[in-house]
Amino acid sequence: MKMDILYEDGQLLVCRKPAGVPVQSARVGTQDMVSLLKNYRMEREKDSYIGLVHRLDQPVQGVMVFAKTKQAAAKLSGQAADGRMKKEYLAVICGKPAAKEGQLVDYLLKDGRANTSSIVKEGVKGAKRAELSYQILAEAEGYALARIRLLTGRHHQIRVQMAGAGLPLAGDRKYNPGAGAEAAPFVALAAHRLSFIHPGTGKAMEFLAEPEGGLFAAFKNF
Repeated sequence: MKMDILYEDGQLLVCRKPAGVPVQSARVGTQDMVSLLKNYRMEREKDSYIGLVHRLDQPVQGVMVFAKTKQAAAKLSGQAADGRMKKEYLAVICGKPAAKEGQLVDYLLKDGRANTSSIVKEGVKGAKRAELSYQILAEAEGYALARIRLLTGRHHQIRVQMAGAGLPLAGDRKYNPGAGAEAAPFVALAAHRLSFIHPGTGKAMEFLAEPEGGLFAAFKNF
């Protein structure tokens, strides 16, 4: 698979992850982003270190940053943990939303065996607070394009919270089975914008990756 590199220097590498490719996998023979980037670096620089800073679900496409040194990995991971790293997503949701914008606050409980998360009441053991905001940007053909900003980072957060609010994502076979699957081979969710502070220079950096394929094509002129 050809790597779609958006930016690279001596400390970090920003690229677009295609939908369907895992960020990291333990399965022998499975192409994943970390392995592909290690091979990419080894061929070019004779160094295979790749520091994983944050994740995207396998069916989700979009922009990601990886570290090329352990020091950069520690600094970027700190930004991801404390909220200084900002993430914005675009999603195609099913139906016509009544509210054009809103903020969702829930408590999510992860089931590691089933690889799912669910909305539970506050106070349930193991549940974590999840918060996001959304804005409907356009509507077309029974779907709507939403901009989503994460205020926390939880397992399957956007997919679970949007489905719980009656705004399920198209193509999401796990939390919205059958809805939009015929037009969306993967869940219609893309990490569209990523911003952070460069771990070496201290410069503010921002990167965009326009979503490709599937139902996003209906909104390509937005």
